[in-house]
Amino acid sequence: MTKVIVLGGCGAVGSVVVKTLAAQDIFSQIIIGDFNQQRADTIISENPQNNISFIKVNAEDPQSIQSAIVGCDLVINCIGPFYKTVKIILAQVIEAKINYVDVCDDVDVTFEIFELHEKAKNAGITALIGMGSSPGATNLLAKFAADNLLDKTDAVDIFHAHGGEPIEGEGVIGHRFHCMSIDIPMFLDGELRYVKFFEEDGIELRRTFDFPAIGNDINVYPYPHPEQVTIPKYIPLKQVTNRGTVLPDEYYTLTKDVCKAGLASREPVDVKGQSVIPYDFAMAYIIRERERILKETDFGGQRGCCSVVVKGKKDGKYQEYRFHMASQSEALGEGTGIPAAMGGILMQQGKITEKGVLPPEGCVNPLDFIDLITKIMRLDQKDKDSHKEFGGVIVQKIDEEGNIEIIDI
Repeated sequence: MTKVIVLGGCGAVGSVVVKTLAAQDIFSQIIIGDFNQQRADTIISENPQNNISFIKVNAEDPQSIQSAIVGCDLVINCIGPFYKTVKIILAQVIEAKINYVDVCDDVDVTFEIFELHEKAKNAGITALIGMGSSPGATNLLAKFAADNLLDKTDAVDIFHAHGGEPIEGEGVIGHRFHCMSIDIPMFLDGELRYVKFFEEDGIELRRTFDFPAIGNDINVYPYPHPEQVTIPKYIPLKQVTNRGTVLPDEYYTLTKDVCKAGLASREPVDVKGQSVIPYDFAMAYIIRERERILKETDFGGQRGCCSVVVKGKKDGKYQEYRFHMASQSEALGEGTGIPAAMGGILMQQGKITEKGVLPPEGCVNPLDFIDLITKIMRLDQKDKDSHKEFGGVIVQKIDEEGNIEIIDI
């Protein structure tokens, strides 16, 4: 009997992990570890044929985590923000000697949890971190291209955009403030550098990008994700960058303007005799304005896309590959949750054997991942040719003359 617990299994990402695992019939028991009993009951009722149960978990209480994971074969952690929770959870998982997968996208805490590598290795477990969309699928598609499609790899550039989710809470917006406030790593000219979102070096890295199923000339901004730190350790190259945004652009612009104005501060200020925390005002204001912006821009349903552009040489000639993963239905949840579930499936199948705390490109065979993703996220030929609506992965091959060819992998 195999048992997996999905921490944060009621959230946008965790619920997709639960549903994906339930559909694959790999685990005989799936546990939702969360605080939202009502939402868990809904998920369980939607999957009556599967052995799904619920346990209440407090992510900031080591004893609560310890009690929830006991007897499990695998822990999949989807509880963010990771810079607050991941060290507490991973410490308990290592202590219990249970294999682990998460979708951690916070680069600052990634450095800290890598310090647990030897402890995890000595415990005989694999802790696969950052197994979402970006990081996660991005790392593996980059390594696939470097290992199988190119003779020499020069650059990996990652672009992501999503928007229109039914709701965005304080945690999501707070994480966005965090990403705009910390030093952002970029691997440029063969070395790791740090840029600041609002300063000249960060502004110079802003670009536009054409996303299938999303739109062209989308503004994207520097993001502090772990790929810029981990990919150069496994692929010899000169550049790794990461840029992203949240749609519509008017909403992301509002968020960055509020952050730049200093309203992400938690230091109280006196306003006509009352103590006001700018952060609290910013949250309420952004949440209110988001609804107005979505309505006024007629944005429609949620959608998202993550793209990996790998540049290098093949047979002495310039070659570029663009991998696009898009969704018109679940956006952030589907794009992140499905790769996390696949990490758990591959681990349970015995295809991930390296021990310690490792990024995807350090322990997952890209061919295993691609074989599984084509089964779980099918892409029909009509959608692939139109580029308008699809769920899955499409690959564009671009030669030195700019000719574009759609290929299968």
